[in-house]
Amino acid sequence: MDRRHSTTNRRDFLGQTFVATMTGVLGSPGAGLSAREETERAIQIGSRRELFVDDFIIDRLGGEAELRLHHPTRREMVIHHDSPWEGTASGYHTVFQDNGSYRMYYRGWDLEVTPGKLSEVHPAVTCYAESNDGIHWTKPNLGIIEYRGSRQNNIILDGIGTQNFMPMVDENPDCSGEARYKALAGIKREGGLFAFKSADGVHWSRMSEEPVITKGAFDSGNLAFWDQSSQQYRAYWRTFSAGVTEKDDWRPAGYRTIRTAKSHDFLHWEHEADLTYVDSPAEHLYENQIKPYYRAPQILIGFPTRYVERGWSPSMRALPDLEKRELRASSVERYGTAVTEGLIMASRDGVRFKRWNEAFLRPGIQRADSWRYAHQNIARHVVETKSSTPGAPNELSLYALSGYWHGDGCQLTRYTLRLDGFVSASAPLKGGELVTKVLTFSGDQLKVNFSSSAAGNLRVEIQDPERRPLEGYSIKEAHDTFGDEVERTVHWKHGADVSQLAGQPVRLRFVLNDADLYAFRFARG
Repeated sequence: MDRRHSTTNRRDFLGQTFVATMTGVLGSPGAGLSAREETERAIQIGSRRELFVDDFIIDRLGGEAELRLHHPTRREMVIHHDSPWEGTASGYHTVFQDNGSYRMYYRGWDLEVTPGKLSEVHPAVTCYAESNDGIHWTKPNLGIIEYRGSRQNNIILDGIGTQNFMPMVDENPDCSGEARYKALAGIKREGGLFAFKSADGVHWSRMSEEPVITKGAFDSGNLAFWDQSSQQYRAYWRTFSAGVTEKDDWRPAGYRTIRTAKSHDFLHWEHEADLTYVDSPAEHLYENQIKPYYRAPQILIGFPTRYVERGWSPSMRALPDLEKRELRASSVERYGTAVTEGLIMASRDGVRFKRWNEAFLRPGIQRADSWRYAHQNIARHVVETKSSTPGAPNELSLYALSGYWHGDGCQLTRYTLRLDGFVSASAPLKGGELVTKVLTFSGDQLKVNFSSSAAGNLRVEIQDPERRPLEGYSIKEAHDTFGDEVERTVHWKHGADVSQLAGQPVRLRFVLNDADLYAFRFARG
């Protein structure tokens, strides 16, 4: 994105000087096009919400404006996997809202670390928890699977698929009731990924006896969902970079990468492709946690886990729990010297992703059970919960793992973020601006999710495709918008009505002073 200024078109972002067009900076790509051609080339956003997790809608950033990645705030531990059938390798969490409540699925598994050896205490099982608010969770006694002579537990599945069972609610309108919940799960030695179904999300059965996806590594959280935008199922699983073979189950060669495929029936998968990234280095990625963002389902958002083998050094020995770190390394060195953290990425087509290279969820301040392998694995996916600040609007909750390998069981910690608050277009008091690509919309008001300082503000200009301000909607006629709100109506001197522009190709110019813009949409007032 071009952030240059024309010397003749500069403006004082705090105040008075304004030149209507920035043609000297960007030229006039729309010049000579008919009104019909302008409309046809425009991005048709209708009334959908647009975020800035990628540059899909952005034509230009100017002044001091930048895209700023935001980071979740740590809250409380919400669940401790200390039941006998859980343990130190519990993980691969799935969390979603369903019919007014919250469901959680995860692997219960226990590993014991001794000098030179890593042992399985009990086989993996799939467990279930539930909540009324996404904060306080219970493990119900379900009476489904027997564990050591008792069915008084929250286990819903044992056997095939339990290493990485990550279900979803099937949003396909043609989905049958008996398969309202689905999952892809399995590992390499089981043959690959098997398709599962359930009518209630608790009692599960396989949809076929044979695996439906067989090429991959699968030693990760593998998942699928119904994609409303493409009207088909999408699957994502872990594999290795192209042309690389696997030495064994525990020590693969090459980069751990993510692969995808499509299906119309959840059983026959085709169009396999490795994910590609915009301006990102080759890195080891374990999880993917991809899902349509529920407030803007045209955008797929994922939370991959970045895995980094740092080796032994003074800094590695300065990290927490050195004695335990050396104990893990006595079995396999990387078990003691690898560290992980959570990333964020976004896509419109499901294959090419904008992956933010900076960490979204860092390991954080050094403390017990941190800065180790599998730390900060993020659950699939964000959910909406009440704010921890009285009177504030709802916020996003996401959940991340800690305590892997040691102690009486892993812990899951909740983190929060404002609604749509992954990335903002941000500028200091000195000012900056964001100009969109040509778009068309439906609705009669422009709504913004924004935050400003007491001295800061946001102003919006609506332009024609050649970046000329439209009468009544210029920056001079825009009222200052200030405050901190997830949905504020934008006003100009004549009011907030933009209905006369609906369906026409336009650009939006957001001018920011000590403010952040997280999202916008057009709607009916």
